[in-house]
Amino acid sequence: MASNSTWTLEQHKKFQNALAIYGIDETPGMWCYLVRTTGKTEEEIKSYYEKLMVEIKKIESAPISLPRDEEAELEARNEEKDVD
Repeated sequence: MASNSTWTLEQHKKFQNALAIYGIDETPGMWCYLVRTTGKTEEEIKSYYEKLMVEIKKIESAPISLPRDEEAELEARNEEKDVD
């Protein structure tokens, strides 16, 4: 299932919208709907979908650095100065 087809912005948007409407249940009906919506083959759809799922898993598993508020940042800097 190594498809390297090119996707236009319009096809990409149709794919996203179809997933938003239909869901991501990976049912046979979903694949048919995505084929009709985007004009791509089922193989191209599944390959594109798999790549999307890999990207989503990477994003979800990445550590998130929450911004520190200014007061906590100043306190941390002062503590560092006291240690030096």
